[in-house]
Amino acid sequence: MSSSRFRNLSKISVVVQPRRHFSTSSSSTSHPESNWKPIKTTFRLKPTLSELDDYLYRCNNEIMKLGRLGRVEEARKVFDRMPQRDVFSYASAITVYLKNDNLPNAEKLFWAMPEHSVVAGSAMINAYMKAGRIDEARQVFDLMDEKNVYSWTSLISGYFNCGLVEEALRLFDQMPEKNVVSWTTVVLGYARNGLIDEARKAFDLMPERNIVAWTAMIKAYVENDRFGEAHQLFDEMPERNLYSWNTMISGCLNANRVSQGIELFNSMPQRNTISWTIMVSGLARNKKIKLARSYFDKMPYKDVAAWNAMISAYVEEGLMVEANALFVVMPEKSIVTWNAMFDGYAKTGPEGEALKHLILMLRSHFRPNGRTLCSTLSSCNGMLELMQVHSLLISLGFEHNTSLTNVLVSMYSRSGDIHSARLAFDHLRTKDVVSWNSMTLAYSRHGHGHHALQVFARMLRSGAKPDEVTFVGILSACNHAGLVKKGQRFFNSMDCVYGLEPKAEHYSCLIDILGRAGHVDEAAKVLSEMSCCEQDGVVLGALLGACKLHGDFRLASSIGEKVLEMEPTSSGGYVLLANLYAAHGKWDKFAQLRKKMKESNVKKVPGFSHIEVKGKSNVFYSGDRSHPQIEEVYGLLKEKLFPQLREVGHIENN
Repeated sequence: MSSSRFRNLSKISVVVQPRRHFSTSSSSTSHPESNWKPIKTTFRLKPTLSELDDYLYRCNNEIMKLGRLGRVEEARKVFDRMPQRDVFSYASAITVYLKNDNLPNAEKLFWAMPEHSVVAGSAMINAYMKAGRIDEARQVFDLMDEKNVYSWTSLISGYFNCGLVEEALRLFDQMPEKNVVSWTTVVLGYARNGLIDEARKAFDLMPERNIVAWTAMIKAYVENDRFGEAHQLFDEMPERNLYSWNTMISGCLNANRVSQGIELFNSMPQRNTISWTIMVSGLARNKKIKLARSYFDKMPYKDVAAWNAMISAYVEEGLMVEANALFVVMPEKSIVTWNAMFDGYAKTGPEGEALKHLILMLRSHFRPNGRTLCSTLSSCNGMLELMQVHSLLISLGFEHNTSLTNVLVSMYSRSGDIHSARLAFDHLRTKDVVSWNSMTLAYSRHGHGHHALQVFARMLRSGAKPDEVTFVGILSACNHAGLVKKGQRFFNSMDCVYGLEPKAEHYSCLIDILGRAGHVDEAAKVLSEMSCCEQDGVVLGALLGACKLHGDFRLASSIGEKVLEMEPTSSGGYVLLANLYAAHGKWDKFAQLRKKMKESNVKKVPGFSHIEVKGKSNVFYSGDRSHPQIEEVYGLLKEKLFPQLREVGHIENN
C-alpha cells in the first residue's frame, strides 16, 4: 500500500521489531526466519488511531481477497509494503499461503510473528496435521497461551486422521469446554477409523446435537454399508437439510441401491444442483447411462460439475461420440472436463484425436496440467505423434516433470526408439522408483539385458528401493542375457534382502530363465513349490514353452492339459500343445485338439508386425495380403531379406 495515500499525516518513522510471545528456547532455534528484517517506512503526517485501524483493515482484506484468487505473490507484496502490521495481518498472509498449498512459506512467516495469535496457531496446527507432521503440530499447540475450540479440534481431528485414536481421546478429555463441534469431531474420528459402534456411543453421549452431528453419524453408517441403521437415524432426525438428504442419496447410489436412491430423491422437499449432480454421477456409476442422461436433461440449472459428471459417464462407457457432443455444447469447461476427454481418447482413440484436442485446448487459452499431458502421451500412436507431444511438453515447461518423463520413457520404448527413451531418462533431474523401472523394462523388452542390469546397479547406488515391478524387469533382463545363476540370485533376494513376496509374474520369469537354458526339471521343481492359487496360465505357459523347446513331450502333455483346464478360451495353450503334437508326429492327438478348439470356438489370434513410415502406421497380419503395396513388400523380402537369413543359417518353416 503506497504511503501517498496518507496525505494529511505528519512525517514519522515506524519501525516494527520482532517480539516473541512464546518464551521457549526451541522456537527460536528450530524455526528461525533468517531473512526477517525490521520494516521501516516513512509517512508525511502522523496517522490517527482510527485511520491506522482502517488502513490495517483494508490491507488485511486485500491480502485475503488476492489469496482467494490464487494471486499469492501479490498478496505477499501488500503484506511486505505495510508499514505496520497487527496479528490479523500475519494470520491473513499465513492463511493465504496455506490455502494455496505453500506450507514452507506459511511456516517461515508464522515463526517470524512478533506475537502469535490463536487464529494463526490454529491454522498452523491444522496444516501440520494435514502434512502428517504431528510433532510440530503438537509443539505449536503446547506453546499457545490461548486456545480456542478450533485449536483443540484441529489437533484432535489430526490425531484421528493419523490413526492415533487413544491420543485423540486423551486430548478430548483434557478440553476445558466441549461444544457440538468437538463432539462431532470425535464421532467423525471414530467413523474414519472404522469404529462405528464407538462413534454411535459418542453420538448418544452428546449433550446437544445439531444437523451436522446427525448427518455425520448417518454418513458413518452409510459409508460402512449399514443402511438399516442409517435410514432409522435419518427418520429420527428432528430436522433435515439438503446435506442430510444428499448424504443418504449418495450413500445409496454408491452401494448400488439405485431404486432406494431414486425413491429418496423423489421424496426431497427441495433439491439443489448438488442433489441433481449426485443422481447423474451415481446412476452413471451403476451403468444406468440413459437414466443418468434423463436426470441431466431435467436439471433446472447445470453447473460445471453436472456437465463433467455426464461427460465422464459417457467416457467411462467408451461412448466418445456422445461425450464429444456434450463437450462441444458445454457453456463453460474446466480442466476436469478436458482431462475426462483426454482419458477417453487415450483408452478408445481414434488415433490422433488426443493431440488434436490438446491443440484445441491451448487455443482455448486453457493450460494443460500433468494429467492432461500424461493421457495425451499414453494415446500417442507412432513416433511422429509422440515427438509432437514431447515438444509441446517442453514448451509448456514440463520437461523435468518426473511422472511425465516416466511415461515418455515407456512410450519411446514401445515405439522402438530405445535411444530417445534413454535420453529422456538421463535428462530427468529427480528419479523415482517408477523412473528406474521404466528404463529397466525398456531395455529388457528390447533384449538389452546387460544394459538393464547396469541401470539396476545405478538404481541401488542412488539409494532407491526396488519394488515388485523392478524385479520383473531384472528377471526379464537375465532371461534375455542368458544369466541363469544371476537370475536365481535376484529371485531369491526379493524375499531375503528386500522383503518382497514373489508373485506369479516373477515365478514365470524364473521358470522361463531355467527352461530356456535347458534346466526343464529345475523349472518344473519351481512350479511344484508354488501353491495352486499362484499357478496361472502364464506360469504354466512358460514351462510348456520350455518343454516344446527342449522336446520334453511327457511333461509338456501334462502341463498342456492343465493350461487348457485353467484357460479354456485362450488360444495360446492350444497352439503350443498342437505344435508339440505335430512335432512328435502325434497326429491323432493333434486332430483331437484342433477339433476341441473348434468346438469351443477358440480362434488363434494372428501374429502381426507394425512399422511407421512417414507418420503413417502400417500393420501386417500373418497370412494377410490386403496391404496395397503387398507385392512390392514380398518382392523386396525375397530379393533382400531371405538370402541374408539363409546366410546366417535360418531354415524356413522350422
